[in-house]
Formats: sequence, C-alpha cells, structure tokens
Amino acid sequence: MAQAAIRNISNAMKTLAWQYDFAVHGGAVGDIATGCRVPNGAVIVNAFATVVTAATSTNSTATIAFKANAANDIFTAAAVSGAPFSSTGQKLAIPDLATVADYKTMTAERELTMSIAVEALTAGKINFYVTYVHNSVA
Repeated sequence: MAQAAIRNISNAMKTLAWQYDFAVHGGAVGDIATGCRVPNGAVIVNAFATVVTAATSTNSTATIAFKANAANDIFTAAAVSGAPFSSTGQKLAIPDLATVADYKTMTAERELTMSIAVEALTAGKINFYVTYVHNSVA
C-alpha cells in the first residue's frame, strides 16, 4: 500500500505592512479598518510599529490601540502623550510575542483594526507590521 504524500506549504509565513498618516487619512475617533486581513487559524508571531512622526491630538488625550481577535490584543490602548506613540522609533507590540504562550491564534478571518478613542488625532505617521504563519493545507 502506498503511503499518502505529505502535504506542505513553503510560503506559510507572511508579513502585513501598512502606513497610517493622520494628516492624509484623518484621525477621527472610532475603529479604522487597515485593509489587512489575517486568515482563520493563522498564528500571529510578531507585531511592531515604527513611529515616523509622533501622534498628536489637541489635548494630548487621544488613545491608539490595535486589535486582531479582540480589543487591545496587539497594541493596548495608550495615550498619545506617552509610550509608545509619543516618540519616534520602533515599538514592540504587547504582549511582546517573545514566547509561544504569547502568540495570537486567529479564531476567524479578521481585518486588523486601529481604534482611536477620547479625541481625534491631528498628526502623526506610523508604519505597522504584523507577521503570522498559516498552514493553508492543514
């Protein structure tokens, strides 16, 4: 009896990248769809942002958060007056996704979403990166 062939996929790791420029795209309070979708069953293994220009709002009380499955699961809500979005440079998502226990398994196909709360953002430019693995033949 012949053994069934092993099914594999060689491009299982993908990185989604996008830039959000509040001067171009706006910064109204609410959920903002990124246009980046992560498939059901995918496992997010890394996420970070590069703040090109610090985010600002009129009273510095606006907050930014990012979610995949649930609120605050990639970047927890943080005021633009403090870390991580108040200074330029690379910012690691939370949890730090440094161990398997911190990985995020998608429970459905979802669009990555940025949430702005408290007040509108008036300026800032941030590049976001989310890396995931997905075995589409499993």
